[in-house]
Amino acid sequence: MPWTADLQRSVRLFRDFRVEQSDPRRFYSALAEDSVGQLSTYHDLAGATLLDVGGGPGYFRDAFRAAGATYWALDADVGELSGLGGIAHGTVVGDGMNLPFRDGAVDVCYSSNVLEHVPRPWDMADEMLRVTRPGGIVFLSYTLWWGPWGGHETSPWHYLGGRLARRRYRRKHGHEPKNRYGESLFAVTVRDGVAWARRQQAGVVLDVVPRYNPRWSRWLTRVPVVRELATWNLVIVVRKA
Repeated sequence: MPWTADLQRSVRLFRDFRVEQSDPRRFYSALAEDSVGQLSTYHDLAGATLLDVGGGPGYFRDAFRAAGATYWALDADVGELSGLGGIAHGTVVGDGMNLPFRDGAVDVCYSSNVLEHVPRPWDMADEMLRVTRPGGIVFLSYTLWWGPWGGHETSPWHYLGGRLARRRYRRKHGHEPKNRYGESLFAVTVRDGVAWARRQQAGVVLDVVPRYNPRWSRWLTRVPVVRELATWNLVIVVRKA
């Protein structure tokens, strides 16, 4: 069945997201299958070499390989990489802001919900473009700070400030959140993404769209303020020149 960004898909992903903390396999496996469908509308994955920047424990590996891609993953967190057991073959430990790959090494460079976790997000975006071959695709998706899940497990208190939300979480739970504002969680916005897409000169921007929303809501990304609150997650797709 062809992939389509309809309302039914949005509802299905939201239902799966509700168990992201208690049943991560269910959510991330569903998101991986959806990613294959969405990414395939921009580039044929059969025979493509794909780098997943921030691939984590490997929920996306099986889905991309099943689509015919040669899959490589990179992550800076060894603990995160081994979350499903051992570290899988084809996995590289490294820094997303300084990718240990040559120029034009891959056909597709993909990253899902990682950009908000690095201190220099647009350096990472530039690196993704660098390692992608001409004609290849960069697919960059990240959680928006002013969206309902911008603070991750500290939400919705992040609306009062990331540091306040972090302190409140620590008081309530007796330990730091996994995603620590200012250390492993940063405020990244739609405005930031649009600005990077306009200033980068390495490729042609194919899409800047809300990832989980239905297709008819794409206009939201063109409305300042509203787009920050209503789009939740942004996708930027660039074809390398």
